[in-house]
Amino acid sequence: MNYKKFNLVEDKLSVLGLGTWQFAGKGDWPNFIKNDAIKVIHQAIDASINFVDTAPIYGLGHSETVVGEALKGKRNKVFLATKCGLVWDDSNNVTNNLTKESLLKEIEDSLRRLQTDYVDLYQIHWPDPNTDINETFEALADIKKSGKIRYIGVSNYSQAMIKEGMKTAQVVSHQGLYNILEHNPTSYHNIPLQYKVRESLLGFLESNGQFFLPYSPLMQGLLAGKTIFDKGAVSNNPELQGERLSQHLKQAREVEETIGKPINEIALNWLIAQKTVGPVIAGATKQLHLSSNLKALEWKMNNDMIAKIDSIIK
Repeated sequence: MNYKKFNLVEDKLSVLGLGTWQFAGKGDWPNFIKNDAIKVIHQAIDASINFVDTAPIYGLGHSETVVGEALKGKRNKVFLATKCGLVWDDSNNVTNNLTKESLLKEIEDSLRRLQTDYVDLYQIHWPDPNTDINETFEALADIKKSGKIRYIGVSNYSQAMIKEGMKTAQVVSHQGLYNILEHNPTSYHNIPLQYKVRESLLGFLESNGQFFLPYSPLMQGLLAGKTIFDKGAVSNNPELQGERLSQHLKQAREVEETIGKPINEIALNWLIAQKTVGPVIAGATKQLHLSSNLKALEWKMNNDMIAKIDSIIK
């Protein structure tokens, strides 16, 4: 396993991480099998992957619960990342809430589900336009001071929001949508995005010693060879429907033929080769999927390959 070291974090982080939205349960992921999920997490740890990313909203606590169970006796082997800010009521209605009161409750709920007394990276999942940023970051700074989290990160934040938050607390990372086919996406599942990853965000993060965590690095399965998206959460992605899907599949095939490697390995290596990119949080529902992703680490992408890819993806 190869690792990267970033200025604001003590730990060396594996270039390949494990995303766990796919462990949300059958509502979002129809083919979810708990035993398979636990085996994938254990396989990742055995392969020296030390970064695992989850969130409370994934299955309304289900993913965190599965991750917590899988990490029994293995917690010290993992740099564990989860998120905050999306909460639900007794009727499972989800809202954005980054108030201090909500965050203090959320961290306790996450620690209980994850069966741990601390989280390594606590990330704001989505901005909350109804809560003052200073209140949010003051609360996160207090939680960090208590020892319940080690580092603070954000997800789907604009550069202006990051700058504002940095006035109150240290921010070490930003998690956003980025993959070989989506360089500067403007929306995710029809939700507007307030940042341009390749155009400006990566340079901004590098200048501040922060790192970038790409979510959907395999474009929810398209860059792993999947061609049909008709069930679960991914079926709601407009990029995986109609003409957009056809265009993406065409470009993926062209990239694969040009580079001469499997498209999932190309997609992962393209991200790994970028200095500011932290662990690539690729999901896997079965062990064979993770084994396929691990093969990407057997070779490295060079500048000539990157130039060829850039000429295809415009």
